[in-house]
Formats: sequence, C-alpha cells, structure tokens
Amino acid sequence: MSSPAYAELVARLQRTHLLATVSDLLGWDEQVNLPPASAEHRARQLTLLAELGHAAGSEARLGELLGELEAGASGQTPDERAVVRQARRDYDRVTKLPADFVREKAALTSHAYHAWAAARAKSDFASYVPFLEKHLVLAKREAAYLGRSAAPYDYYIDQNDPGLTAGVIGGLFDELKRGLVPFVRAILASPVKPPAGVLRGFPVEGQRVFLREVTERLGFDYQRGRLDVALHPFCSGTAADTRMTTRFNVDEPLDALFSSIHETGHGLYEQGLSPALGGTALGMHAGMAVHESQSRLWENQVARGRAFWRNFEPRFREIFPTQTAGVTADQLYLAINAVVPTLIRVDADEVTYNLHIILRFELEKKLFAGELAVRDLPEAWRAASCELLGLEPANDAEGVLQDVHWSGGAFGYFPSYCLGNMMAAQLWYAALAALPGLEDDFARGDFSRLLGWLRTHVHAEGRRHDLLALVRKVTGEPLSPHALMRYLRERYGTLYRV
Repeated sequence: MSSPAYAELVARLQRTHLLATVSDLLGWDEQVNLPPASAEHRARQLTLLAELGHAAGSEARLGELLGELEAGASGQTPDERAVVRQARRDYDRVTKLPADFVREKAALTSHAYHAWAAARAKSDFASYVPFLEKHLVLAKREAAYLGRSAAPYDYYIDQNDPGLTAGVIGGLFDELKRGLVPFVRAILASPVKPPAGVLRGFPVEGQRVFLREVTERLGFDYQRGRLDVALHPFCSGTAADTRMTTRFNVDEPLDALFSSIHETGHGLYEQGLSPALGGTALGMHAGMAVHESQSRLWENQVARGRAFWRNFEPRFREIFPTQTAGVTADQLYLAINAVVPTLIRVDADEVTYNLHIILRFELEKKLFAGELAVRDLPEAWRAASCELLGLEPANDAEGVLQDVHWSGGAFGYFPSYCLGNMMAAQLWYAALAALPGLEDDFARGDFSRLLGWLRTHVHAEGRRHDLLALVRKVTGEPLSPHALMRYLRERYGTLYRV
C-alpha cells in the first residue's frame, strides 16, 4: 500500500496537472474560436494561469514530500520510483524558473502567435522578427536558470525528448541523409510519375464526413474528444478531453485527410493514457518523438498502405462519385503516395518529409550557437531549401513563416518528427511480427489489434522509460534509421521501380 507521503504527492501533482489542462484548453480555443479583438485579453488569461501553475508546481511542500520519498526509495515499487523521479525532474525545473520569467514567457507566447499569424498572412517576416528574437533570448535565459547556459539547445531537446542531445540526433540524421538523399533522387528520376491534378473539387462537407468516419474507425473516441478547424493542424488536451484540428482545401482532399489521421495518432496516444494517473509519470506521454511515432505510424504505415484503401476506397468513391469517376485505383494509390518535393512541411510526402526536419534542425542549431541571426533566417532558409529539397521559396510564407512552433518558443521540437518516423518504422515491423495477418485486418476495416498492441506496449508505459529505452524495450533494437529506410524502400522503391 502506498505511503501517505506518496498519496499526497500524487494528489498535488494532479492538481497542478489540472491547472495545465485549463491552460491547454484556452490555448486550443485561441487557435480555433477566439475573436480577433480578444487576443490581448487571452494573453492576460494565459499569463495568469501560467503564474498559478508555476506557484502550484513550486510549492515547498512538494520539495518536502520528494525529499521524504527519495530517502525511503527502497520501500517503493518501480512505478512509485518512476513517479518520484519524474516529479523531481519537474520540480527542480519549475523552482529554478522565477515567477516573473514564467509570466513574461506566457505573455510573449500568446502575443507571438498572433504576430506570426498576421506575418504569415502578409508574408512579412520583418514584422515577426522582434517576437522571435525575444523568444530566443528567453530560451537562453531559461536554459541558464537550469544550469544549461553552455548548451541551451540541448536543454530544449531534452525538454521534448529526455535523454537526447543535438550530438546524438545529428549522428542519426547524418546516417539517414546518406541513405535518403540518393533514394529521393532515384525516385525523382523514375519514369513512374504520380498523376497531377486528378483530385480537384472535393466539397468540404464531404471531406468532413469521410475523415470523421475514418478517424472513428481507427479508434478515436469522440465522446472524449473533438475535431475542429485551425490555421495549423494540431492536437492538444488529455485522455479525458482530447482536442484535434485540421484544415480543408477543396482541391487538396488528401491534405485534410492525412493531417486528421496524423492528429488522430496523437489523440489515440493521449486517450490511451490513464486519466486517473494524469500528472504523474504513469499517465504521461514519454516525449514528443514517441508522440510523433504514434501519429506518423497511423498516417503513413497504416493509412497510406494498400490494405487501408482496399477498405476505404469504396466509401471515398461513394461520397465523391463525380470527383473520382475518372480516377483509377492505381492512380488514386499513386496520388496518395506521390513523392513530389514541396516547400511546405505539412504537405510533404513521407519520403522527403525528413529533409524538411533536417533543414529546421540545422537552422535551430545555428540560432542557438549564435552563428545565425533571426533577421537572417529567411535567406538561410532559402539556401537550405535549395540544397535539401531543390526548391526555393518565393516568399516568407512558403519558407520561414510556414510553421507555428517558434511562435510558442517550441525550440528543439522539430527533430522529434524525424525521430518519431524512425521509431514508427521500428514499431511497424515489431507489430507485423507480433500480429500475423495485421494488414488483412486493415482491409476489413479492423484496426483494433494494432491499437491494442500500441496501448499495451507504448501507451500503458507512460513515462517509465525515455525514447531510447522504450524503443529498445518494445522492438529489441536501438533507435536508428535502418527500419525507416527499409520501409521506404519496400513501399516506394517498389512503387517507383527504383
């Protein structure tokens, strides 16, 4: 039976977690429903909640409880030790951040989001520069408060994916580039070309119906979540209240579909965590790369596969009979798996997507090292885009302003996407080995065995393990790009005959 000190610790952690969920909900509303003239009021609300959350998370009583529990660790279960270990990590961080710093950062995050949205609409990076410069200053200050002033970028990477550093990620990305770049070139040189312009004029209401049916079939519980529209697709919330967003374009129906499936992967992970254990390591996701592994697995390995479309293609054609009348099954499948370099990350195919992440990772490293000034980002972005993607942005909206992440000070997040792709591929092969006939399930519209396997081996683990340990535990192999390159070659090498 748990000690009174442990029970009190969990109760206090959960109270702090509840405050954070209120802040998350206001953040979701800010991007989905907030009236344009209400931005300043929302900034004040979020600042107040950040202040209250900081106060709750830095209470002296938490430190007393942690000290007592750490002294008696020998009498605790492994799960209790995991909770105490994560609580100590969080407590040390929050107590080292001054309250006025927390308020300043929360206010900047809200203001910077609206500045980014306005700058993106006008393709005007110059108007956004002061906000991003301030975020970078605050990011380095935060790292310094935590004793990481010598390696501020590593601090942010560790916040997203505990245990990782820029050096480790750089080694993985360099290895991936060695195999990926020539593979992309071979595909682009292939005589097999995806059909252009065959999917046009898909009414938004029909898209809504189809993606709701798909995401529900995958397992998303709409009694505990919802899907809305935002400028940039995202997922937030908890197992008890999971919020997803997408965006629609009548001439790009696959954009809304696959962004929704991607966010559903995030949502399924959140809904697979225990609401009763929220705020503790047992009910907390293992890091952003693990989170991205869930979204990318459902979006790519599952939803871009032939088995998935054997089930859903008839319904797709039923909802859009006119739009699909002249499109063969092979053309549709090739359009779904089109490898065509694009300037926009969220529109990228899964083969070239990783190059978008490497671009952002390398720019972030230079920003934190002082080798690149914020005002020079557009030119650096253009040069990197030409080098890695063979494409040059015509304006800032197509380049440096396309992503929302930096407006929230979310540095060190972008690498998680590519790391998640690596983990997703390793999970895919592990699931295929553990669940014979899995793709036959998909062809019947049954995704329950895969979801159940992920619930057991990933979701139920919470944050007992970091990314590297969890990958090894579930797949028996260290994290590497090998499985990702194997998967890409098996699917796209066959499709494009390279």
